[in-house]
Amino acid sequence: MLQRNNLSLTYLDLAPVNPENAPMVIMLHGYGSNEKDLIQIAPTLLPEFRYISARAPQTMDFGMYGWFPIEFTPSGITVDYSAAEKALQLFIDFTKELIREYRPAGNKVFLMGFSQGAVMSYLTAFNAPELLHGVMALSGQLPAKTLPAEGVKPLLRTLPFLVMHGVFDDVLPIAKGRACREWLEHNVEDLTYREYPVAHQISDSGIELIRSWLAEKMPETEKKA
Repeated sequence: MLQRNNLSLTYLDLAPVNPENAPMVIMLHGYGSNEKDLIQIAPTLLPEFRYISARAPQTMDFGMYGWFPIEFTPSGITVDYSAAEKALQLFIDFTKELIREYRPAGNKVFLMGFSQGAVMSYLTAFNAPELLHGVMALSGQLPAKTLPAEGVKPLLRTLPFLVMHGVFDDVLPIAKGRACREWLEHNVEDLTYREYPVAHQISDSGIELIRSWLAEKMPETEKKA
């Protein structure tokens, strides 16, 4: 596993034995975490994939980063939407850089986002679905104020989504996950939704599901290899 600084975001790169045109998963950590978080589960997933874990651009404290500023208030979480828009464009550009650099299968990638990283994954899917093979949104919430307002892009409608949430989540309550499920059920054709008896975390059963979901959604050219 290598840390790289050659593109617009710092990232960890875990490449497979045969890296040329390998399918790629980009991992987006949560608020206050860093690129060393989600990459820990990569060795338990499919070895054919290249795993890229990106460091969010906002520095909070030593070893702590965020995609955009948020504030926890008695009435809920408030978001800096202007900063979120800038972070989204930065991440879309970074994704395009990765595709040019590594030429993943189909010239598209999978996103795996946790918490605020899941919000970023939704935003990317809504705005640039042509870059994606699929989205794994873990313990997140919909970016409600930026949901597609004038119909869903055809490419988004056919994009596979895997959504998982902990029933006992005390950061983003389970109602957030269920709202994601309800919206996606009406707007996309390929949704897998699961709840697990955990808090704001990814369960072992959830990791097993991620592995099987990736195996099912792997680009056809890679399946035949």
